[in-house]
Amino acid sequence: MRLSCFLLICCCASATAVARAQSLFGEPAAPPLTLRLETDLHALTRDRGTERKDHPAALHFGGADTGTIAVKLKTRGIFRLKKCAFPPIRLDLPSHKVEGTPFAGEDRLKLVTHCQGDRLFERNLLREYALYRAFNTVTDSSFRVRLAHVTYVDSARHDTVTRYGFLIESEAALGRRISANPLAVDNLYDPIMDPSYMTMVAVFQYLIGNTDWSVYKRHNIAILQQLAEPKPLFAVPYDFDFSGAVNAPYATPPEQLSIQSVRQRVYRGFCQPDSVLAPVLARFRGAKDSMYAAVRAVPDLPERDARDVLEYFDDFYKVLDNRGSVNREFVRGCRTQPRPR
Repeated sequence: MRLSCFLLICCCASATAVARAQSLFGEPAAPPLTLRLETDLHALTRDRGTERKDHPAALHFGGADTGTIAVKLKTRGIFRLKKCAFPPIRLDLPSHKVEGTPFAGEDRLKLVTHCQGDRLFERNLLREYALYRAFNTVTDSSFRVRLAHVTYVDSARHDTVTRYGFLIESEAALGRRISANPLAVDNLYDPIMDPSYMTMVAVFQYLIGNTDWSVYKRHNIAILQQLAEPKPLFAVPYDFDFSGAVNAPYATPPEQLSIQSVRQRVYRGFCQPDSVLAPVLARFRGAKDSMYAAVRAVPDLPERDARDVLEYFDDFYKVLDNRGSVNREFVRGCRTQPRPR
């Protein structure tokens, strides 16, 4: 009896946590949040060393629920931290004070920012957001995102800037939603991941023209292990700003790849039997309309940008519609599985 009660309490607590997270990330058509962050922006944006610190801030949120939360901000990222005038930010939320707010159940969240003042970079941000939404239509085992109008207020100089940004679901929240545990483990190879999911990720990265990822180095990849037997490993992708579909001005392909532009696609998945590859490609064929609709639905994404992203997607589907091209890109072009020692 005690065991059953304990399990019931755990299940209810888990369900509550998932429901809270879904209030922020659950509705694909949810309107952008309206947020205002007040902090010493000069000190925050200049904090780029190895010993970055927390910066106190006030997070104001509007809409149906209005209020203010005291939060801590920290700069984050790798390339964008070095190159962007306005780097990405991590929000550290006081979990005991977010009940009854849009952030209920959340703890730490990544905020993707506009990088530079030029509006081109805000358009790049919206294109990257669209790619997250596109992958959501392919699989639920993917990071959800929430668009936001963010006004940044420099408390020391009283300057303000308003730009789009978007929040990314945390690894912990993703794990709760898909019944998996995040793993902070490096040096895991793609072939030990769940083969169908890993192939799906590799095909998606090919679709968007992204080569800026590595399972082994956990670069732009989160590793999660499903709780149910046989406890497969999932390598969930994030950070798509170096993709050809975004085509950011700063994006360049890795030197080790023989391509001149991020718009050139390279399949980086490992070779799989047709029993794995064929269902994955069929899944992308079936998700085409939903993916295109997700891109078109991004608020304030200029028509020319939506058209450019979808025309880039069109080239991918031309490959899928041609058996010879499929063999060239995904069969002959795949990476050879390492031989067991």
